Amino acid sequence: MRIVIDTNIALDLLVFDDPDYASLLAALETGKLKWIATPAMREELARVLGYRLVAERLVRNGRDADGVLAAFDRHVLPLHEVPPRAPCVCSDPDDQIFVDLAVAQGARLLSKDRALLEMRKHLAVLGVQVSVQ
Repeated sequence: MRIVIDTNIALDLLVFDDPDYASLLAALETGKLKWIATPAMREELARVLGYRLVAERLVRNGRDADGVLAAFDRHVLPLHEVPPRAPCVCSDPDDQIFVDLAVAQGARLLSKDRALLEMRKHLAVLGVQVSVQ
């Protein structure tokens, strides 16, 4: 199954070691789930890794941004073609990339972001399940 993972959950997986996402990480590592992402999603993650609080957590965990991006690259099936704009628009323009890819690929969307979670009904009509896990 293909999934799209937003930046917040990517941070939980790759920076914060959130135990709530241990089974997700295991499913990605075994290939049960395929995490799909575009270069824009990688760029957003790189940008967020530079935020002060995230950078401080990286240091505390003995990691750096390059290592997190390398882990992202290991877990992701990159899709280089920019997906078409989805027929529904997210209230947060930064999150639209996740909506567009999930709709174009018929993928499940994992997010804790309020703007994306509020789109559940609209996205369900388009065949996209939105969940926090």
